Amino acid sequence: MTRIRQILEQAAYTLSVHNRSQLPPDAGIEVAVAGRSNSGKSSLINRLCRRKALARTSRTPGRTQQLVFFDLDEERRLVDLPGYGYAAVGADLKRHWQGLIQGYLESRQALAGLVQVMDIRHPLKEGDIQLAEFALHRGLALHVVLTKADKLGHGKRTETVRRVREALGGVATVQVFSATSGLGVEELERVMAAWLQVEPG
Repeated sequence: MTRIRQILEQAAYTLSVHNRSQLPPDAGIEVAVAGRSNSGKSSLINRLCRRKALARTSRTPGRTQQLVFFDLDEERRLVDLPGYGYAAVGADLKRHWQGLIQGYLESRQALAGLVQVMDIRHPLKEGDIQLAEFALHRGLALHVVLTKADKLGHGKRTETVRRVREALGGVATVQVFSATSGLGVEELERVMAAWLQVEPG
């Protein structure tokens, strides 16, 4: 088993943060995962960490309402950001989420990179583009993961990767992923290993 896989499999829930004042000390290395509601974000985290219910999955969009922190070891953390873009959420809560996400992404020194999850069948929605542009403007490393790739054939997957890469100016890295089949897990592990400064092996 690779070192990064060992570390990811150690993921343990630490805390849920509803306000920036509750954030843990800004030290060590963090990788955040963000995506539209129902983009497959929780399924991606569970597959990556090889756990069935580490991140809660739900058929109800907007389930993740806080920043959820998972410790990987003493120095490294994975952070699950609230799902965005769900119309049925009230305006006040939506503004609160946006402020919480934006404040975290803007000021967090421990943050090494952002994994942005998009459903491969519906990428580049308005909220997706806004978040990607915000992250890139801040100079944050951005890796876009196109989930549910098992729903499309190889040709359409390749075309969607090209389209997303071009839309983001070729600055972000882009890959396909399927939590169901495991497609793309190793590629994502390599990105995580680089950001979390995990030695190969």
